[in-house]
Amino acid sequence: MAKFSPDPVASGPAIRKITSGGFLIDADLYPDGALLTPEAAHAWSAPTLEALDLASLGDLLDRAPTPEFLLLGTGAALRRPSPAFAKAVEAKGLGLEVMDSRAAARAWGVLRAEGREIVLALMPLGG
Repeated sequence: MAKFSPDPVASGPAIRKITSGGFLIDADLYPDGALLTPEAAHAWSAPTLEALDLASLGDLLDRAPTPEFLLLGTGAALRRPSPAFAKAVEAKGLGLEVMDSRAAARAWGVLRAEGREIVLALMPLGG
């Protein structure tokens, strides 16, 4: 179980804890995955990495201003999404940073504390 000490300078949702049971973001538990913007966290029924496409992210990438990049947490281990998914993200004018979900959660806090305009998709760690 990883506990996080959110940076008090960071605005928006703060990831408090990650376990195999889900993500504790602010006071809410997200067992099946989470999508985060600088303003809010949303429950996400994360697909398998193989099924991940832009449609499965809903309107996460359709923001103004356009986020610098999508930070993608791929669960307990770093796994690469399909080249087609990476190209689709880049075609929308965003970068794509991929890491395991624990690392992505830590990076979220640091980058938001810097005021970076990013979005985050966290896939669950699994059972």
